[in-house]
Amino acid sequence: MYLRRALRPDTPPRSSRRPRTVRTAGSFLAAAVLLVSACSSGSTQHRTTPAAEAVLAALPRATPAALAPYYDQKLSWRDCGVPGFQCATMKAPLDYAKPSAGDVRLAVARKKATGPGSRLGSLLVNPGGPGGSAIGYLQQYAALGYPAEIRARYDMVAMDPRGVARSEPVECLDDRAMDAYTQTDVTPDDREETDALVAAFQKFAEGCGAHEPTLLRHVSTVEAARDMDVLRAVLGDRRLNYVGASYGTFLGATYAGLYPDRVGRLVLDGAMDPTLSARRINIDQATGFEAAFQSFTKDCVRQSDCPIGGPGTTPQRAGENLAAFFHKLDAHPVPTGDPSGRRLGEALGTTGVIAAMYDKSAWPQLRDALNAAMRKNDGAGLLALSDSYYERDSKGGYSNLMYANAAVNCLDLPAAFSSPAEVKKALPAFRKASPVFGEGLAWSALNCGYWPVRATGEPHRIEAKGAAPILVVGTTRDPATPYRWAQALAHQLSSGRLLTYNGDGHTAYGRGSRCIDSAIDAYLLRGTQPPAAKRCS
Repeated sequence: MYLRRALRPDTPPRSSRRPRTVRTAGSFLAAAVLLVSACSSGSTQHRTTPAAEAVLAALPRATPAALAPYYDQKLSWRDCGVPGFQCATMKAPLDYAKPSAGDVRLAVARKKATGPGSRLGSLLVNPGGPGGSAIGYLQQYAALGYPAEIRARYDMVAMDPRGVARSEPVECLDDRAMDAYTQTDVTPDDREETDALVAAFQKFAEGCGAHEPTLLRHVSTVEAARDMDVLRAVLGDRRLNYVGASYGTFLGATYAGLYPDRVGRLVLDGAMDPTLSARRINIDQATGFEAAFQSFTKDCVRQSDCPIGGPGTTPQRAGENLAAFFHKLDAHPVPTGDPSGRRLGEALGTTGVIAAMYDKSAWPQLRDALNAAMRKNDGAGLLALSDSYYERDSKGGYSNLMYANAAVNCLDLPAAFSSPAEVKKALPAFRKASPVFGEGLAWSALNCGYWPVRATGEPHRIEAKGAAPILVVGTTRDPATPYRWAQALAHQLSSGRLLTYNGDGHTAYGRGSRCIDSAIDAYLLRGTQPPAAKRCS
């Protein structure tokens, strides 16, 4: 499954509300790993098991004595090195079931309310992933690009979840090994290539397990949501106010399920449906990316320089042209001019295309990159898109995005597939969902099948009975979190209200729709819900 993250943390701030390219769904190889809490499709799809009920049961209003030291701690704020921001380190129990087993140290940052008006408390933000740095998102976008009135009345706050970025990050491979991993063929043609893919997954998983095996068992979304409640208390807020994008919607919904009486104003943008099976989630994403590619195609063929078709070319034919190009890359990678000698093969080329599907503002960049690769034998443009997706810098260093992504996903729910044989049986369904991307996405979903830690999460509904109104936002042609997921989550939540953006791209807030932005701003500032079934364009 692809990552879901609303914004690359290292995207430089821009004058507009949203950066040039949104990257919320993860890598073609590393992130096709289970992202949300899901259940098997079929007759049990909407059934909450006793174990899930126990996990999601609201905690008593009184803090358990064993957790009191965490809830009562005082943060020591310091200069972050970024003007206007303060940073601190918060302690949380490694294992909430055994608080005496040790701590995790979680990085927190804030930018205090800037206006003279009444303060509304803290507004916690999370860009998704899992694995996206919330602090990076805060410092480079949210605390600078959110509307001035929101920044004036809220302390803007972020915490990197456990295992992510500045919060005891999970590490799996060195940079050179990660380079090799990202180039692994994810559409194997024979037994030898299948074995190579399995070996890559095994090496990745073993590297993650060797780094910090104890931490790896405690980076679940449920634990991250519990950390958020500790932070809420430490900040002095009676209720949690929160904007979560993409995977961040699952984190926010999980919080609401755990602590419905502590829910303040929650915005869940690019929402996820926690009742779907891992396999169903991956198929839905394949369908979503296929739809996004068709939207790109319709725009591309109207341009004079479209490399996948001219006027009148159907999306199906354009997809066949792109698939033929990927097949060519599989056999004959093209040069990129990369100092480390990387060439553009099918895996990196596909990731580059996927990276541009999240925001239509990236479509011209993708068209240029495809032109260079397909007509000039120059893969530099697609490689740059792929590198931005993986968070690989110009010196060849990777962030821990993909490592944390796998660690959280593989813990949150069981693997979609446990063997190549299972993948092969599912290939027809994935190819039907997406002739262009389906096969690679199916094979990528095998990643968690070799994970060194057994999944602790399981599928469930999230109703959050008794919670204050929760705003769920869905985009009709969202590639990474299909619109029907937002519909499903809004229906599950007892106080959910769905706000619809009729448009392209992943997530809606700050994308340029004044209708969407004003509705969300009114909710955050005044608690005003949009009318039922409100649609924006």
